[in-house]
Formats: sequence, C-alpha cells, structure tokens
Amino acid sequence: MSPAASWPLWLRLGLAALCGVAAAYGLAPWGFWWVSVAGLAVLPLLLNGSDRPRDAALVGWVFGTAWFARALTWIVEPFFVDAARDGWMAPFAVTFMCGGLALFWGAAFWAATRMARAGAGRVAALVVTWTAAEALRAYVFTGFPWAAPGQVWIDTPLAALLAWTGPIGLNLATLAAVLPLGLLPLLRLPRAGLALLPALAALGLALGAHVTLPEVATTGRTVRIIQPNIPQDEKWDRDRIAAHFQRQVGYTAAEPRPDLVVWPETAVPALLDEAGQALEMIALAARGAEVATGIQRWEDGRWYNSLIRLDGTGALAGIYDKHHLVPFGEYIPLSGLAKRAGITGLAVRFGDGFSAGPGPQLLDFGPLGRAVPLICYEAVFARDAGNVPGRADFLLQVTNDAWFGTRSGPYQHLAQARMRAIEQGLPLVRSANTGISALVDPRGRVVDSLPLGAGGFIDVAMPAPFAPTLYSRLGDRPFLLLLGLLLLALYLRRRTRSVIDPAAPHA
Repeated sequence: MSPAASWPLWLRLGLAALCGVAAAYGLAPWGFWWVSVAGLAVLPLLLNGSDRPRDAALVGWVFGTAWFARALTWIVEPFFVDAARDGWMAPFAVTFMCGGLALFWGAAFWAATRMARAGAGRVAALVVTWTAAEALRAYVFTGFPWAAPGQVWIDTPLAALLAWTGPIGLNLATLAAVLPLGLLPLLRLPRAGLALLPALAALGLALGAHVTLPEVATTGRTVRIIQPNIPQDEKWDRDRIAAHFQRQVGYTAAEPRPDLVVWPETAVPALLDEAGQALEMIALAARGAEVATGIQRWEDGRWYNSLIRLDGTGALAGIYDKHHLVPFGEYIPLSGLAKRAGITGLAVRFGDGFSAGPGPQLLDFGPLGRAVPLICYEAVFARDAGNVPGRADFLLQVTNDAWFGTRSGPYQHLAQARMRAIEQGLPLVRSANTGISALVDPRGRVVDSLPLGAGGFIDVAMPAPFAPTLYSRLGDRPFLLLLGLLLLALYLRRRTRSVIDPAAPHA
C-alpha cells in the first residue's frame, strides 16, 4: 500500500501542485529534465494513495494545472500588446487555458484508477491513459500539444526517438520510463529491478536511434534568415512601417548574395494585391536570390495569413495560406456570441479574422528544392509538417514570436520546431520577427541562430535532408492504433475484474 493512502487529500493535492511546478522546469528555456523526472516519479505515490477515482482525478488535474501554469507563463503576453483593449482577458485566459488543458490529465488519472487496482498495474494503466490524453490534446478543438512531457528531452539524445515514433511515441516512452521509478521505494529486490527495466529499455532505444542517425551533409546552398526585431506594438504603426520595411530590404541587399532569403511572418506591410512596389523592392535587393516572406492577402471576401515565394526573376511563383489558425488569435469560434461579449481576435486586423487555407502543401524553391511552409504555431503540430503530397527537402517556418514576449514562449516554440526537423529528417529554416530565428539540421541541432530581441541576419549553409524517417512514412497511425488496443485491453481487464470482484472501486 502507498504511504500516501493515509495522507489527507489536501496534502496530496499540495504535493501534486509542487511537483507540477517543479517538473515543468524540464521544458525550454530551462531544460532541467532531471527535475521533470523527479516530479513525475512522485505521481505513482499519489496515484496509488488515491483509491477513489475522483480523488485521483483531482491529483492529476492539480499537477497538470501547476505544470501548465509554470510552462505557459508567456500566455499573458499577447493580451498586453494592446492592454487597453485586451488586458482584461489575460487572467481569464491563463485560468481557463491552464485549468482546461489539465482536464485531459485529470481524466487520465481518473481512468487509470477506474481500470486498475493500486500498485504497478495502476501505474501501467496511467502510462496508457495519460499518453492517450496527450494524443487527444494534440487533436481536440484543433489541438494544442504545447508543453507535452516528451518535450523535456529536446536537448538530449532521447530526442532522436522522434525520428522513429513521433511525439506520441516519445510521450509514451517518457511516461513508461519515468513513472515506474516512483515504485522503487515501495518494492523489494528483485521487483525493484523490474521497475527499472522500462527506463533502461527506453534509454537503449533512444541511444540506438541517436547513433543510427546519419551525419549531416550540406547542399552547397546558402540561406539568409532575416530577423527585423520589430516590437508588436510598433509593427503596424504608420509612422514606423516604412523604416521597418527598409531595414529588412537592407538586410536582403547585403553582400554576398545568398541562394534564398527568408523574411518572417506578415513582414510585408501591405496586402498582396497592393504590394507590387514593395515586392519589386525586395526582388531588386535579392539580386536573383529566391525569397520567402510572410504577407497578408484578400481574396473573394476572405483574409488570409500567407507565405509567398518570389523566384530568381522576382516573379510571384507560389502562395501558401495558413490553414491551422489560432483560436481567439486569428479567428473567433462562435464569433457572433464572442462579439456580443466584446471578445475579438488578438491578431485580427480585418473583419472577423482570417480564413483557413486548404491545408499542408509544398512550395518549390527552384535550386533549393521543395519546402513544407509552416506559419507560426503550425510548427507545433507534427501532422502539419508531415501531411504533404510528396517528400520535401526542407521545412520553412515564418513566425512572429513578438506575440510571445521574452519569457519562455519563444524558446518553447523553437524547441517544438526542432522536434519537427527530427521527425521528418529535414533541415528547418526559421525566421522569427523578434527571435529566435535559426537554421536547424535534420538531427534537431541549431546550426546557427539570432538571439531573442536582436535585429540582423545570418547566412547559413543549407544542410541536406536525410532519407525519409520511419515517422515521416507512417505518421501517428501506429501509435494511435497501439493506444486504442491498450485501452481496449485495460477495459476488458476491468470488466473481467468487476465480474470476479463486485467490490472493485467506482467513481
């Protein structure tokens, strides 16, 4: 029996909150993965000490709320760009976001307690239900997989597992390896050794994945990544727009000429159909280089957040419209009700907000090959980087992380973009307005970058892509199927147990 079974509920919840806050320090920018391991390893003690499913759900929810409250401190930043208009929403956004995301984790704890008795079986059930909850969090209500447990490994060799498993598999490996460690103080030899086996197996698989990744070659092409560093409250200031634009043109024109120039999200201060002169200036400065830049456009009564390609002649040669829009940022769900409540999208400048594009696609950048364009937080979603018609040569993210302020947000956004590079075995070119702009190789390593809050540009040799990874070929399907089978097995086991023991715990 867990010692926590004799503790009052308030004590278990208080310890869950402390562990949640501490465990979140494994995420970027801190990277203290060992603190995450320690915080997560306490949870089996609290789970097995909560025999009522409702108590277990509270433990999971409190832990999750504390985790997200520490991880998502940046979430308040967008509301203070225009504090007079949006500042009042900040406390509600933080409360509902952190508490709402934690409901997935609370449900996982509830389900694990319903499906298994206290002990190793309940911990194993939690590994399955928690991983399933994280998979749902990446899809439900358009998804928001930010601050998932597996993200703590981005700067370790364990991140190489992403090339095989993707984010769902990495979460499964993380929980399967770490949670049984919480049973060690309660077990005697040789059973204590069994609790170590999942961690040793996960470590062995990760090291195997790490050493099997090939060395990175270069293509002989050079990419210029531009970071203008324009504060969000100045971005659309009419008195400063021209200077901001000229700064980026100057960076583009600098010697020597690269093969590709990348500007950040919404970098051109005009709608596409009105930007002829601006695009001519960019093409002239590029001197025959390919250019990718963010821009907004209007078509058939709809507004789009877009990325365009200018080819070596300066002609408009490709358009990608962002399809994975930010709820309450770029569009408002149930906009009629929201308007009556005085709620508007934070990034909405026109009408009711942006419309979604048709979906993931490839843009051909001539001699540099084909790119998967990703605008802003589309890089958070593994499926957006992989569900394209054909194999790309690189990932291309343009973003405006000025919305995320200077706290943890930009670092966590970059960490997740690096995960996409590992999963797909592709280099990633990332241009962010205020940072962090970077070129990432197919192993997820930052080759060169511009720090947060700095203006300028970097010229970097483009790495060559790897052969398609296992995850790039199969996506999430194998692990979604595995989770479905494991959940079914837990359910059938519970049904069998209920027949044998009618006194099994209920909610």
